Amino acid sequence: MDTSPFANGAAYVRGRYVPIAEASIPVTDWGFTRSDAVYDVVHVFKHGFFRLDDHLDRFIRSMAARRLKPPEDRAAIEAALHRCVALAGLADSYVAMVALRGRPRVAGSRRPADCDNHFIAYALPWIDVIPKDVQERGAHLWIASIPRVPDASVDPTVKNYQWSDLTSGLFEAHDHGFDTAILCDAQGFVTEGPGFNIFMVKDGQVLTPDRGSLQGITRKSVLELCADQGIEAKVAAIPRALIEDADEVFAATTAGGVMPVSRIGARILGNDRPGPISLALKQAYWQRHEEGWHRTPVRPLEQVAAE
Repeated sequence: MDTSPFANGAAYVRGRYVPIAEASIPVTDWGFTRSDAVYDVVHVFKHGFFRLDDHLDRFIRSMAARRLKPPEDRAAIEAALHRCVALAGLADSYVAMVALRGRPRVAGSRRPADCDNHFIAYALPWIDVIPKDVQERGAHLWIASIPRVPDASVDPTVKNYQWSDLTSGLFEAHDHGFDTAILCDAQGFVTEGPGFNIFMVKDGQVLTPDRGSLQGITRKSVLELCADQGIEAKVAAIPRALIEDADEVFAATTAGGVMPVSRIGARILGNDRPGPISLALKQAYWQRHEEGWHRTPVRPLEQVAAE
């Protein structure tokens, strides 16, 4: 039995490393009161980060887009991620990096420039946004009635905590006995789900939405795998009617990888089981992990402690 105080996870907060249960922010932080934060999540598989540079690139872009400048530079951010994982002693991990607006230095100020931005990192035991047993039988997805927030209002390519519409979609899905939801925009085009990108397969071609979606790192990986395997794939506008007529559907995210779907609304896909292309891509995704694809080894604790 692991008695380490970091056994349930480790966090970096305000320059200190603490057990995850002790990680906190002030209730007056705009990251909390206004959801004024950006974040990213990278996973660790068998002691190695997957596509760490891609996640750091996206995090840096997100911070720039929201004018967030914590004291830590890219090298310090990366070191904090390594040390959180090393402290927690996790072979497989969900690792988050967050930049928050902070509290105003001037009492009562409504100027973002008056806030001291700060950075948080933490590592937790592996998380699947769709549980593994659900992935095995294929997830049941509900198409929510509430539309996704417009791209012009909240840029979906900047990873953020604005989840009100996604959470409302989850309410609907769970109320109807489904596992999770996907949302369409106000024009009826498919966007994404809460924490994952969506893909569909029709007549052997793989499609993923061109709007309302994070440009996911796992999404990028799936498109690369399709190219490697000679599967036609493209980013395209997907009307709701098209995904409802799909041969296969699957979700993709850092926290779970390629996750097959067996039902979309009232439609049962592939005899209520994951489809062949979905399964082939899932197998290839994890096989490439085993081969060290885009792998960055987690630095040992003694190394990161000395940095």
